[in-house]
Amino acid sequence: MEFILHFFTKYEIPIYLLLAIGVFISCRSILRARHELRESIYGLERETAHRRTNQAVTALILLVLLALTEMAMKIFLIPNLPAFASLSTPTMNALTTQTGTISQDLTIPIGMQTLTQIPTAYVSGCTSNQIMISSPKPGELIQGKVRIIGTADIPNFGFFKYEFAPINTDHWTTIQANREIKDDTELGSWDTSEVPPGDYDLRLVVIDNQGQEFPPCIVPLRVAAP
Repeated sequence: MEFILHFFTKYEIPIYLLLAIGVFISCRSILRARHELRESIYGLERETAHRRTNQAVTALILLVLLALTEMAMKIFLIPNLPAFASLSTPTMNALTTQTGTISQDLTIPIGMQTLTQIPTAYVSGCTSNQIMISSPKPGELIQGKVRIIGTADIPNFGFFKYEFAPINTDHWTTIQANREIKDDTELGSWDTSEVPPGDYDLRLVVIDNQGQEFPPCIVPLRVAAP
């Protein structure tokens, strides 16, 4: 479904051009058929002219409906794709599957410990002033409901979403999505009490209005027990 929507979005201009050409041809056929209808004398000629008029009108209606459908997908369906993806993304049984272990170091108060086994250089894809997670910091120990601060501002902005996955895996679960540009402000929140304690990657994915996905900003984090 998403592939079809992205196809119609990517080739929006050529589709509109083809539909415009079809509308022009249909309008010309209607005018020609009506002229033939006025000039016809015999019943058979008038019947043929009527049939051509009806065919041209039917074609015109179909082309207009296709144009309206394309417009509706562009305005209503494509912007809501993140919400659709959020509902359909596999949850990987996050509440029952253990994805990491808690070391004794987690007894240190939150904010005083970072992931020593994962260097800050592990962060990837982050671009200042465009795609950036500024809080929580890479390697930070987090707990409970956490505010996600960052930037999602690219040329031809479409929408953004942020997701999590157990570290060193590709089992991403969408947390939230939004269609508003963000500039070093709150992207949303993440209730980490819904996942087992352990090491996770948090990534920010930004997509332009043509459905093109930019390289995500990924930061490693550790979730502490509630």
